[in-house]
Amino acid sequence: MKTPLTLDLEKTLYAYWEEQGATAVEEVTMPDDLGIVDTLVRQSDHDDHIWRCFELKVTKADFHSHAKLSFIGHYNYFVFPADLYPQLKAEIPAHIGVLIYRAFAPEALAASLVPVTAPGALTIAKPARRQALQVADAALNDRFIASLDREVRKAKRVEQGLAPFNDDQLLKELRRRSDHYAVYDPETNLYDRFADQLQNETISALQAEVDALAAELAAYKLAARP
Repeated sequence: MKTPLTLDLEKTLYAYWEEQGATAVEEVTMPDDLGIVDTLVRQSDHDDHIWRCFELKVTKADFHSHAKLSFIGHYNYFVFPADLYPQLKAEIPAHIGVLIYRAFAPEALAASLVPVTAPGALTIAKPARRQALQVADAALNDRFIASLDREVRKAKRVEQGLAPFNDDQLLKELRRRSDHYAVYDPETNLYDRFADQLQNETISALQAEVDALAAELAAYKLAARP
């Protein structure tokens, strides 16, 4: 699971490159066991592409993990919160760049007169040196497009909501979520919340019908008076 800070870095990185006219996508799997790029950015340069790879790290433990660093692009960067970079500065390879993230103050966001598309800002603390691509441009394009397609499909599933799922699938999911049924805290159980909501809606609908019938009866009695 991504932390809220990681998600903020990701959103800001997307907005940063969108302003540069480039396209970004997250979690792009590389061929030949070269790992997964956290965020891959493609920028057009006439008939060629410039590829940039970004690894997002929010803690020292994250930086020192054994996860493969997929720095296969022309330019490759770490993205750090501003307070983390000084702690790791001496460990950054010479050819790897660094972008640092600073969150906007809540009061500044509230006072903004224009829509703010990112939770913070990025600045280049260390420029990256260009290197030869470690993966062929055509293969990168294929992986890039496949990852964009994955994100489109995810967005469409969110837009469609539960409509594509049949009753058996929905029932299976309800059962799965009842594996750890909280007897003494029913408000945390999805089934109980659904049943209560359904019951309340049913009662409200019946009450509306009763009120309508009562109004019709009153009107009938009034009209029947001599």
